[in-house]
Amino acid sequence: MIILSVGMPRAGSGWYYNLTNDLMLANGAQDAHQIRKRYHLKRFLTEVNCNIGALTPHRLIAVLVPSLMGNTYVIKAHSSPTRLALFLIRNGFIRPTHIYRDPRDAMLSAMENGLRSIDKGRPNAFSSLATFDSALQFMQSYVHITEAWLKTDRILQVRFEDLLLSYDHEAERLVDFLPLKSKTPEIRQIIEKYRPEKASTDQKGLHFSHGKIGRFRQKMSLEQQETLAKVLGQSLKRMGYEI
Repeated sequence: MIILSVGMPRAGSGWYYNLTNDLMLANGAQDAHQIRKRYHLKRFLTEVNCNIGALTPHRLIAVLVPSLMGNTYVIKAHSSPTRLALFLIRNGFIRPTHIYRDPRDAMLSAMENGLRSIDKGRPNAFSSLATFDSALQFMQSYVHITEAWLKTDRILQVRFEDLLLSYDHEAERLVDFLPLKSKTPEIRQIIEKYRPEKASTDQKGLHFSHGKIGRFRQKMSLEQQETLAKVLGQSLKRMGYEI
C-alpha cells in the first residue's frame, strides 16, 4: 500500500508527512528513501520528503510497482487528484491524507519565505511570489487543488489550525486512519517528537514553522484583505474559514 500525504504548500505538509512516515516506519513500513533508491525512482520522487509531483499515470504506475511487491511506504504530493489516483484510492491501493490551511495565511507565509530567500541570496520555489499579485495567483491554484481533495472519499482531511490547537486529537485521528498494527510506546514517542512546541525547525525535510493563525490580518492591508475576500470568499466558506 502507498500512503499518500497530500498538502497545501506552507500548511505544515512537511511536518505532517514526517509524522506520518515515522509512525508507519515504527510499524514495519519501508523507508520511502530506500524504496526510491532500490527501485530506481529518482525520476519520480524527490530526495527530500519523496514528493511525487503530479499524479500522472506514468508516475503513479512507477511508484505502485514496489507497493504491489509487498512494500508499504509513504510519499508526498501537492498536486490535485487524477482519475487514476482516485481509482487507486477507491480500490485500496493508496490511502491518502490531506492537510490544508487558511489560504490567506499560507499565501503570506509563501510571500515571506520568498522574500527571505532573495535577501539571503538563495532563491527558492517561493522567490517569485514576493508580490501580492503573484502570491495570490499561486495560491488560487492550490485552493482549487484543496477543494478537489475535499470532495474525495476515503481520505483523512486535516486542517493545519486544528493540528496546532488540538494536536493530540489530530494525532489520534491519524493513528486510527493509518494501517498500524498496534499502538506501541514507540508510537507515543513519535507523537511527542512532532508536538508543535517540540518540532525542530532545522530538521531536514520538515519545513515546520510555528505558524500563527490569522496573522494575515495584521500583516496585510485592508485593501489586500478585501481583495482576498472577493477572490477567495466562496472557497474560504467551503474550507470552513471566516471571511
